[in-house]
Amino acid sequence: MINFEKFTLENGLKVIVHEDNTTPIVAFNILYDVGARDEDEDRTGFAHLFEHLMFGGSANIPNFDSPLQHAGGSSNAYTSNDVTNYYDTLPVQNLETAFWLESDRLNKLAFTDKSLEVQRSVVIEEFKQNYLNQPYGDVWLLLRPLAYQKHPYKWATIGKEIKHIEDATMEDVKSFFYKHYTPQNGILCVAGNVTVAEVKELSKKWFGPIEVRDQYVRNLPVEPEQNELRKLEVERDVPGDALYLAFHMSRRMDKRFYLADMLSDVLSRGKSSRFTKRLVLEKQLFTELDAFVMGSSDPGLFVVSGKTREGVSLDEAYAEVRLELETLQKELVVEYELQKIKNKIESTNIFEEMNALNKAMNLCSFELLGNAEMINHQMDNYINITPEELKEEAILLFKEENCSVLFYKAKK
Repeated sequence: MINFEKFTLENGLKVIVHEDNTTPIVAFNILYDVGARDEDEDRTGFAHLFEHLMFGGSANIPNFDSPLQHAGGSSNAYTSNDVTNYYDTLPVQNLETAFWLESDRLNKLAFTDKSLEVQRSVVIEEFKQNYLNQPYGDVWLLLRPLAYQKHPYKWATIGKEIKHIEDATMEDVKSFFYKHYTPQNGILCVAGNVTVAEVKELSKKWFGPIEVRDQYVRNLPVEPEQNELRKLEVERDVPGDALYLAFHMSRRMDKRFYLADMLSDVLSRGKSSRFTKRLVLEKQLFTELDAFVMGSSDPGLFVVSGKTREGVSLDEAYAEVRLELETLQKELVVEYELQKIKNKIESTNIFEEMNALNKAMNLCSFELLGNAEMINHQMDNYINITPEELKEEAILLFKEENCSVLFYKAKK
């Protein structure tokens, strides 16, 4: 059980406090409700660009990392299609340094031509290095627009194309910042050897004076139901062939999410999982084969990805994967197998709760999804799953017409 308290400042910033006196390190996590799905289709990559720009200096702090390092801390961030998350860890006695740093860049980011050009170059280089010049790097640039026709999940967090970042103007950047980086669009969690009273005092001191900005109202197109199998075949200069399947699934807070997540574990969690045991080790069709869920705020994807062994055709590999999925549609998962997966999920959850930063991140995420209290009840959603429910979900989820398939072939 993770105990916490929460309050909201007058400007709308939500604050969560988790008191943990077992660690001398405090985690400071601030999540903003903005991701790649909130971008204009002709100006993508902005959410990720801002992850970089937020480290480029603010009104009173020209270098974000330097004061934090002097305080014995470190920082990082990540962007997804749904959120942008910034986090700092530092000794508890220097907690106020994090409040000072994070509030200053939310209050007034330093919009300088130098910062924009530096971070633009960094993001463009990241696009080239991780997505265009790396083996299999462009998979998500291909698979997302194959699976999504309407919803903005059809482009990756990095963006649709480099040109969108190259063409970003200072006016574009400022507009995005003031639209999405508002106190009422943020959730802050402080986890560590702190008290609610001191966090409340520091929150009011540093974040309280920040003015309320216009509230962004999200209104995204709904992805229509997919009713036919989609296939794409590409050739690339890569070591070997690869296979990718994407099935439309529920949003993160739907009960069906937990069923799909459990199915992914049945298929590929551990050496005794079905994919690993049957298709990697016994039949030796793949060198690796994985299944995972996206966990998106809006309806997401259940993904199967694998690298085939030399001499195995992608048609054969696809047919064998389909057989495994159809087995789940026809037969009940035995209780022993199901209990083994539940045990693994429970142990992972326990280990996660031992880390203050993990707790801070998860509390922010659940608060955004609906209520931070859900962090204490998510295991119930897994423990109560039955074999009959898994079979029913497999029938709905693994319909072939609900699938987008990418044959990623190595050039001969």
